[in-house]
Amino acid sequence: MKLLNSNMPGTLVTLGALFISFAGIGIGNAGTIRIDGSSTVYPITEAVAEDFQIAKRGKARVTVGISGTGGGFKKFCRGEVDITNASRPIMQKEMDKCKKAGIEYVEMPVAFDALTVVIHPKNNWSKTITVAELKKMWGPAAQNKINSWNQINPAWPNAKFKLYGAGADSGTFDYFTEAIVGKSKSSRGDFTASEDDNVLVQGVSRDKNGLAFFGFAYYVENRKKLNAVAIDAGNGGVLPSYETVANGTYQPLSRPIFIYVNVKAAERPEVRDLIDFYMTKGQALVEEVKYFPLPKAVYSLNLENLDKKKVGTVFGGESKMGMKIEDVMKLEHKK
Repeated sequence: MKLLNSNMPGTLVTLGALFISFAGIGIGNAGTIRIDGSSTVYPITEAVAEDFQIAKRGKARVTVGISGTGGGFKKFCRGEVDITNASRPIMQKEMDKCKKAGIEYVEMPVAFDALTVVIHPKNNWSKTITVAELKKMWGPAAQNKINSWNQINPAWPNAKFKLYGAGADSGTFDYFTEAIVGKSKSSRGDFTASEDDNVLVQGVSRDKNGLAFFGFAYYVENRKKLNAVAIDAGNGGVLPSYETVANGTYQPLSRPIFIYVNVKAAERPEVRDLIDFYMTKGQALVEEVKYFPLPKAVYSLNLENLDKKKVGTVFGGESKMGMKIEDVMKLEHKK
């Protein structure tokens, strides 16, 4: 199953997406399950939606949009979608909006991601970058002042770099800036921003001096034309991989990713069937689209929390840096 078509900028091609397109279904139609949000989580949810629709033999329809984590929560808290994809936990202001609108939700971690910094294959100088160097490069103080590689590290060339990153509505942008700069959304503004990760892939693949960050799956899909950067958080450079995410050494850019389910929407049989399918089949699909699956017990706990209507978040309205998979399990068991 081909999920990401990097030869067509901004285009995601799947059997499920084509099915949705040709069906011509509006979001108000009965039986349509509406999902939006994170581009990072999209490949997982779209794979689930595709297989679910095939299993249902056309008796259920799912639309999966990409408006970024922040954009998805805006729609979710207005009751416009049944489920939202999120590459970070729900924030306090989003919690407040949902509460005001009477929207109750169950938080469901679905995978781990290794937020990946990438460079052009011809870049042979910044194969390893420290967290401090990334902060110097991306921090708000760098705008219009720090534009060349040798300003970051004197051993690097006197050449201007070009930065590509997630847009302001993206949970990836929120997480990256908090993990690297120290404050969510704190960043220089003079970079090429897009909610579509394929735009970022294309930018760096065509620019020897380009650098970007996005979810691990998009790197894997494009690793013939991009190189991942080893991140040095103080103990030497570490590349993103299943092993380094599992053992917690890929820091501070390992993170859990989520779906949030509207409790009232989940009372509809077709929505509940999709969630059951997601939590029973999703583990294998997470691996298929090149993210890192959680233990089976987490997916079972997600369903248990939905059954018992254990609503809200265990993250307190903020992202938690440096988390390991077992840390997420411990938090979720505290619900």
